[in-house]
Amino acid sequence: MKKFIETIKNIWSIEDLRNRILTTLLLVLIYRVGSYIALPGIDANDLTSNFEKNSNQGILGLVNMFAGGSFSRASIFALGIMPYISASIAIQLLTIAVPYFQKLQKEGESGRKKINQFTRYLTVIVTGFQASAYVAYLRNQSGGAIMPEYGTFFFWLSTTIVLTAGTLFVMWLGEKITDKGIGNGTSIIIMMGILARLPQALVAEFSSKVAGEAGGPILFLIEIAIFILITVGLILLVQGTRKIPVNYAKRIVGNKQYGGVRQFIPLKVNAAGVMPIIFAQAIMFIPATAIGFATSSESASGFIRIFSDHTNSWYNLIYAVLVIVFTYFYTALIFNPTQMADEMKRNNGFIPGIKPGKSTADYIGAVMDRITLPGAFFLAIVGILPGVAAAFKINSNFATFFGGTSLLIMVGVILDTLQQIESQLLMRHYDGLMSTGRIKGRTAPANA
Repeated sequence: MKKFIETIKNIWSIEDLRNRILTTLLLVLIYRVGSYIALPGIDANDLTSNFEKNSNQGILGLVNMFAGGSFSRASIFALGIMPYISASIAIQLLTIAVPYFQKLQKEGESGRKKINQFTRYLTVIVTGFQASAYVAYLRNQSGGAIMPEYGTFFFWLSTTIVLTAGTLFVMWLGEKITDKGIGNGTSIIIMMGILARLPQALVAEFSSKVAGEAGGPILFLIEIAIFILITVGLILLVQGTRKIPVNYAKRIVGNKQYGGVRQFIPLKVNAAGVMPIIFAQAIMFIPATAIGFATSSESASGFIRIFSDHTNSWYNLIYAVLVIVFTYFYTALIFNPTQMADEMKRNNGFIPGIKPGKSTADYIGAVMDRITLPGAFFLAIVGILPGVAAAFKINSNFATFFGGTSLLIMVGVILDTLQQIESQLLMRHYDGLMSTGRIKGRTAPANA
């Protein structure tokens, strides 16, 4: 405790770090306040419970989670940061498939600015489409909440403009947190939306255990202990790396010696992050949605039950397989061993016992394939844990924190933020946050 208090004092004594933390908290507060401001023309008191229930199910539940509950409240931030994330993923895929974007990516800072500009333009387009779809959803699910004095066209136009402006404002908040605050702004905004649901979920779970006869407070404490163990396992998954040694040839230029040192390439066990789980969830929502439009039959209802019940064994099996497949797919998209081998060759680096060039690329690719397998299986287990928890009669809101997207995002963002705080402390010759070693986030340093 004494060490913890001393660390807090050190953090507060650094003016720049203190200002960054306060700026981050202020911008997050603005986002959370905005998430409770209803859209113009919407009477928040008339939003039906059916609307809120439907907004927390399926793919809409995923959108609502990323929006911090704004979607179900018909807030000005109802679409949250999701359109920006969708645009970023699309541009990221273009940098892999389209030569023009590949060229921009290699141009350094100027290329990065152009790519960011394209991402913003695409965000506006994506938000416009999603805003129009949201208006239609509002009319179908909760038409009574729309004030009658708002005409059909005027309500569509005003809501689309407000939602687009809201998403762009949230995007701006994320960029300001990244520049002026601490941590990655977009990730922190998503995490705070998820984290805001945790206290309510804990209270609901505790109340259900105390009110019921199955276990009572003792069972609740056991659930908290399991939750902590799962969190520790996720930290190991996020920080897990396989270090490949790299030697650099010694060069003497004038009176100075360059190279002649050994460093390491840290290959992440889970290089794909949370994306495989998000992709798998999106795919799992498609069959039930498609069958829902078909004529009801006994086989169709059975099919819907499988893909709409996340406690179903078949659902979890298919979901786990999809997570493993998407882990390999997304890792192959973002990880380029050939480029790594070329950069090592240009800098006179080589892996001991491996020839530079194609042999090095093949070796790095093979190592990555081997460590991705256990990472993919672990990620699949994390993905199905909320369904397993719900099957054991844990409150549905609290069960979502036992793994899946919620917990993985929270653990990753918190580790990244703590890593940045620790770097600020070490840069000013203070002790780090932990006496046993440095905190590692999702992106390890090159010589780690």
